Amino acid sequence: MVSSPLATQPDIQNPEIVYPSSDGEPVAESFVHLYALLATLEVLRQYLDEQQAVVLANQFLYYSQGFPKLRVAPDVMVIFGVEPGDRDNYKIWQEGEVPSVVFEMTSKGTRANDETFKKTLYAQLGVQEYWLFDPRGEWLEPALQGYRLHRDEYEPITDGHSEVLKLRLEAEGQLISFYRDGTGEKLLIPGELATALKQKSTALEMEQQKTEKLKAKLQELGVDPDEVLG
Repeated sequence: MVSSPLATQPDIQNPEIVYPSSDGEPVAESFVHLYALLATLEVLRQYLDEQQAVVLANQFLYYSQGFPKLRVAPDVMVIFGVEPGDRDNYKIWQEGEVPSVVFEMTSKGTRANDETFKKTLYAQLGVQEYWLFDPRGEWLEPALQGYRLHRDEYEPITDGHSEVLKLRLEAEGQLISFYRDGTGEKLLIPGELATALKQKSTALEMEQQKTEKLKAKLQELGVDPDEVLG
């Protein structure tokens, strides 16, 4: 039986109440799901680095004060309007803000929970966007599907656009790709960033080599390279 997140709050003047930060369960059911989770976490952390926002992954979200069993662990959640920094868990009544966006890396094994309990719970809590991503393509077609809250119910997002994040989302292989509004610039994951930096460094080295060869040729011709090239 699933308890409602809107249950009556108790008198919690009890210092013995403990809100665990771990249940000993695996972070994800497979490496594919774990990689999709971590890549999404890192991309969004970099993107929101200078904003008043927090991005957390696979950490308990407690939604009913005094009831430590009323919790859920979104794969990735984005919360705006709170102090930046890591948390061991997230308590809505302490922080004063509900997550704005939640991502779940779904599978056949978690499908029922993701489609029913979590979807209902997030809507009741007021999570503005709920995204399901099936990195193995086990049951979702297309593999990435989003929902936007409208009058306390979720409606499908048909254009892949996150109004909250101001990003366009696409499923590309086993990862979610994120593109900036307006420019269409892709937000790169760490591996892609390293490749891009290496390519840029190589291009700069080649340009420097060309410049040095040109200077040497001008000197052979008795021309001052500084006067020509500035």
